[in-house]
This record gives sequence, C-alpha cells and structure tokens, in this order.
Amino acid sequence: MNSYATPIVPDTSIDDLKALFTCQKAASNANPYPSYEERCGNVEKLLKLTEKHKHDICNVIDKDFGNRSVRETTLSDLFLVIQGAKHARRHLRKWMRPRRVGTSLHSLPATCKVVPQPLGVIGNIAPWNYPYAIALLPAVHALAAGNRMMIKPSEVTVHTTELLGNLVSDNFDEDLLAVVTGGAELGNAFAELPFDHLIFTGSTAVGRKIAQAAAPNLTPVTLELGGKSPAIIDHSYNPAKAVSSILRGKVLNCGQTCIGVDYVFVPTEKLDGFVGDMKKGFTKFFPNLDGNVDYTTIVSDRHYDRLRNVVTDARDKGAKVVTVNPDGGEGNTNNRILPLNIVINPSDDMAVMQEEVFGPVLSIKTYDSLDEVTGYINSHDRPLALYWFGHDRAREKHMLQNTWAGGMCVNETLFHVFQEKLPFGGIGASGMGTHTGKAGFDSFSAHKPVFRQARLNSANLLNPPYSRLTDTLLAVMKKIV
Repeated sequence: MNSYATPIVPDTSIDDLKALFTCQKAASNANPYPSYEERCGNVEKLLKLTEKHKHDICNVIDKDFGNRSVRETTLSDLFLVIQGAKHARRHLRKWMRPRRVGTSLHSLPATCKVVPQPLGVIGNIAPWNYPYAIALLPAVHALAAGNRMMIKPSEVTVHTTELLGNLVSDNFDEDLLAVVTGGAELGNAFAELPFDHLIFTGSTAVGRKIAQAAAPNLTPVTLELGGKSPAIIDHSYNPAKAVSSILRGKVLNCGQTCIGVDYVFVPTEKLDGFVGDMKKGFTKFFPNLDGNVDYTTIVSDRHYDRLRNVVTDARDKGAKVVTVNPDGGEGNTNNRILPLNIVINPSDDMAVMQEEVFGPVLSIKTYDSLDEVTGYINSHDRPLALYWFGHDRAREKHMLQNTWAGGMCVNETLFHVFQEKLPFGGIGASGMGTHTGKAGFDSFSAHKPVFRQARLNSANLLNPPYSRLTDTLLAVMKKIV
C-alpha cells in the first residue's frame, strides 16, 4: 500500500459556511435565469478541468484508498463526469426550452406552457466511495439548470477533497460553485441551511438524519442511499454465464459501491456449481491480491475492521464462509486487502443480511420457487438496484412487476448507472428523487406552469353575481371536460 502524508485541509467555519450560502443566494437573486451561453460555459468548464487533471484525480483517489486502479477511477469517477457533461452540453438547449401543453377546451383560445426555471442554490453532500464523480456529476446538472451549488465532500478522502477544492476555486467564482470542508459538525450545519434543493449520497441511516435536518426549512431533498441489492439467477439461466457480471458488480471498487451486488439467489440444485464457478472467476480476475494494482483496498481501518467483523459474525452464527484468496489466508490487515468472502445461506439474524455490506462479502441464498424470491425481497427494505438473470420473458416480467427497486438490470449488473437517458435513484429506504441526464436537470429545476389568457375570452361570464347564464356555462363546461 502506498504511504503518503495526509494533507491538512482546514475545516470551513460555521460562520464562513453561512456567509458563503448568503453570497450564493444573493448571486442567484441577482441573476435568477442564466442564459444558455452561461450555463453551457459552466458545464464546459467542468468537462475541461476533468479532462485536464485526470491524472491528478486518479493519483489523489489512489492515495486516499491506499490502492485503487487507475482504470477503475477512470471508469467510475472520470467517465461519469465526462459523459454527463457532454450529454448535458448536447441536450441543454432542448432541456431549457419552454414546453407547450394543451389547453382545456373550456379555456380556449388561451394557451399553456411549462417553463423550467432554476431553483437557486443547491447543496451537495458527497460520499467517499466515488469522491470525484458524486461531487461533480450533480454539479453538472445543477449548473446546466442555471443554479449555484455548494459541495461538502467526505472528510475520509482528504487528498481528493483538497484537489477538488483547488480545482473548483481555480475555475469558478465562489458565488457560483464552491467546496466546503469539515466533519460531522459541518455536515449537520450544511444540511440545516435553507437550500433550494439538497442532494445527499450515503447510508440510509445518515440519509434519515439529513432529511430531518432539512425538514424545518422544507428543503426538497434527493437522497441517493443504498441498501441490499440482490441478483437473481433464474432456472432458465446458466449460472456459470452470470459469474463474470455478478463478480464485476461485486468487486468494482472492492465492493464499495452503493449499487454493488449484495446477495445472490441461486436455484438450490445449482449452488455447488455456482460457488465453484465464483471461486474460479475471482481467481481469474485477480491471480493474486497482495501488490495487485487492479484490486482496490478498503478505504480505512474502520471500514476494514467492520467488514472483518461481518464475516466473523456470520461464521460464529453457523454460516458456511468460503474465503477466496489466491494468496492464501484471510487478507492483509496492514494493507487493508480483503479477499472475497462468500457466505452461504446466511440467516437474517446475521449482520451480513441486516446491513449494506459495502465490501467484498457476497451472500448466496438458495431457492426453489420464484415466489420465495419475491416474498423475501418484498419483506425487506426496497433496494437501490435489482439484477435479474434469465431467458424466460414471462418470469422476467413477473419479477419486474412484483418487486420494487430503484433500478433494474437484466442479464447484467451496474450498467444502468452509465445510461444518461435513464434516471438514477432509489425508492423507500434506498432513497428518493432521481438525477443524471435530463432527470438531473429536472430535479434541479422548478417546472413553472404558465397560463396565457386570450384577448377574446369568456372568463367574465363566471363573475358574480351568478345567474342562470352561469349555470348554463357550468353545465357546458362539465360536458366538454
């Protein structure tokens, strides 16, 4: 594991935090509807600084994790921001355009339209697992929608936070886009500001606290949380063909991914073969772990210890745990290298089934009927993602219509998050609201309805004092609606 000095990133004081919000709010009021040229220019800045500093971004994220593949950072941090900025730039003029809608017959010849309007000042509380993408991808959509944004990154990824703050301050005025730094105290104060919209990405437990902090101001919130995302292998699908995708959905960023596969349902008779294929597949991905630049380490000692305790808890309570480590042993505490741990048929009283794992620990549950699967999923918190592997379209439709999840992939994992034309978000305990692409633009816009009365109209016929003519007009209106 690389050894680097931890940068000293001074915490933003509460007074400075409030002053910055006041500054952005005043700037928003002074320019409440930025032009297409202004918005496009801001998005272009985010795109260019990401492309220009891609090597620096990869380096600081590697420092924060101890080891993280440049290719993983390129895919999951850089690519998301670059794709999002290019997509917004390509479609922004259309997104901004007022949308004509039909007018009710009784009000003709008046006209109606919906005008997307900037909300004002947006707050973004970003996590540590994808510290660049989740900080700046919402900024792409907030600026495209004509807003200002304040970003509060995680205090865990200090090197990335330092670079992020420098890049933003070097390229944007603080009344447009700014980064603030600090721990839990600053995070609480941040969430309590009267933002026009607040987006938070993180755990369900913290998400509840964020919603409570925002409630006194009636601040609208987008919560991107997580939960336990299942994969289901149908009887119609060869489990061996699902291995590569499921492993990819589990070991990206060493499982430290909110949409990562948390547990897998496998037909009972196919369990042993699937476990064997998973062991072979993981070893093919990673012939060794120690010193392997492709295998990301756990971000901190605290998270490493938590994951080890989850595995120990399952084993102590009677579950069979298969540790897949080409190097042998159960990992390297000094380097925070944690191998894949497969927990077979865990019970619900085990920690591995009670909380989002967020690491390379994969539970496998066996089943015989599809009703067992839907019943189990629906009796627990609704997941952020659901992954279905099967060739039977009728059973796929049954799964789609009889379970709830923030998003779904068929015969694949993770890829729905890379689709700019699909909204991304959770449901229930896995979140609320959506973003990315036009969904992000829409979330950070007020969609103002506008009714324009025609010069010649019959509205005065509805004025008091009411008469039989009023009754006749109301009767006609009821017939034509």
